[in-house]
Order: sequence, then C-alpha cells, then structure tokens
Amino acid sequence: MEMHQVRYFLAVSETLNFTRAAEACNVTQPSLTRAIQKLEDELGGLLFNRERNLTHLTDLGRMMRPRLERILAEAEAAKSEAKGLKKLENAPLNLGLMCTIGTQRLIGLIAALRRQAPGVRLTLAEAVPGTLIERLMEGTLDCAFVGMPIDLPDRCESRTLYEERYVVAFPPGHRFEKQNAVSFAEMDGEPYLWRMNCEFTDHFNGVLEGAHARINVIYQTEREEWIQRMILAGLGCSFMPEHLVLFPDLPTRVLIEPEVKREVKLVTVGGRRHSPALAAFLRLAARIDWRGA
Repeated sequence: MEMHQVRYFLAVSETLNFTRAAEACNVTQPSLTRAIQKLEDELGGLLFNRERNLTHLTDLGRMMRPRLERILAEAEAAKSEAKGLKKLENAPLNLGLMCTIGTQRLIGLIAALRRQAPGVRLTLAEAVPGTLIERLMEGTLDCAFVGMPIDLPDRCESRTLYEERYVVAFPPGHRFEKQNAVSFAEMDGEPYLWRMNCEFTDHFNGVLEGAHARINVIYQTEREEWIQRMILAGLGCSFMPEHLVLFPDLPTRVLIEPEVKREVKLVTVGGRRHSPALAAFLRLAARIDWRGA
C-alpha cells in the first residue's frame, strides 16, 4: 500500500466521483483508477461500486475509510514533524554534563543556542563520567561534557573546549589568603572536605603522600554546593577545578608543586548521524573562543 493510493481512495470517498477526485488530486483519471484498482487487489475486494451516475462505497470501502484516514493523518503529521525538526522547531537535544564541571564556562554556549535556535528543546543530564559515557553509547544522550582524564571508548570522538587548573578553596580569613598559590606540602594538618566525585582523588592522595602532607578529612559529600557552603562556614578546605567555584566570595588559590590541570571535552559518538539540533549545537561550540568564554 502506497500513500498516493490512500489519498486517491479518500478523494473518491469524499467526492464519490472519479473525475472530480482525479482533478482534486491533480492526476489523470486513468492513473487514479489504476491506483485504486491496485489497492483493491491488495485488500482483496472492491472498495467502490461503480455505476454510471452513482458511485458509492462497498462494505469493505466503508470499513477501510476510517482506517485509511488515520493512516493519512499520521503520515502527514510525521512529515510535518520531520520538517519542523529539520528547521529546529521543537527539536530535542539531550546533553550530558559531568557533575564536577562548573556552569560558568558553558552557560554562554547554552545562551547562544537559545538565541540562534530557539526551537531546540534542551534537556541537560548531570552524572558521573561512567554513566554519561554509557548513556552516550546507548543513544539516550546526544553529546556530553566530560572533564578528563578518563578513558573513552574507541567509538567516541572528542574535542577539547578548554583547560582549567585545580585550586584549593578555603574559608575567608584563612592563612592561605595572603599567598598567591598553595603547595601540596602546605596542606599538612588542614581539615579537609572530600568531594566524593572528584576524578583526581587518587592522584591527590599520591601527591600529598609524596609531600609528607596529611590532611584530616572531616566531611564528605557528592554535592558540590554543600562542599563550598561548608568551606564558607569555616569547616575546612577542598581541592576543586577553578571554574567549579559557585560563590564569588569563596577564596581560592592555585595548587602548585605540582600544578594540576584537566581538559574539558565535548564528546560524541563517531560515525553516528547527527540530528539537526546536535549539528547546530556542535557548530556553535566550534565557533566559541573558549579562552575567553
């Protein structure tokens, strides 16, 4: 069954006249007649009783009419939705964000997407890296922002957006406030708030051990906001990416000896066809000067 056969059948059902139906469908009457005969062959019976001055639906035709009307309506709706998607009208875009990546460097990209493609319907999912990559491979995410270092599957493609240093955040009035930077060795004896989703925990532990610095972990949580609120309340210090800082009054200094950095990448699945919304988003990301974002 082809859609033009359905349209021709419904036109004849409406007009009960093959000539007027052919004119309405902008085809010749023989072409319309052949298409309906082919549809009758496929359905196994006559759809119309053809008389010289009177054409009317058979029992099979009356039974098929509402079904074929629904088929045509669904087809037209699908076509309309496809056109809208191509024009980025109500086009879905599912982005993944690693939970330790701050918003301040990415919000400009989201705002630019809104200005240039206001019809895109954005969903932002926050998770740990393993979950993001799993959902990306499954296809429930279109792309993901990930802070390296993590191992990506071979099928993944990534582009580096920006690099950021790690800092130590501490309470206002702390002795670190008088310094330009803080070494790992100077963390010895400090009360520490453990960010449970930090991807550099093992590295930090190794560096602290090598610097003969022992920190005192007093609280731990997955919530970055809670960590920073507790620091502002004077409860301790914590290591974090410099662009993760949520509060302008939270004091930080760059970690040194050694300095620690990470790259924030935008990850997609190689070889997978991009939706119009994702293609537009990737083009925007490529045009942004991330050094000053």
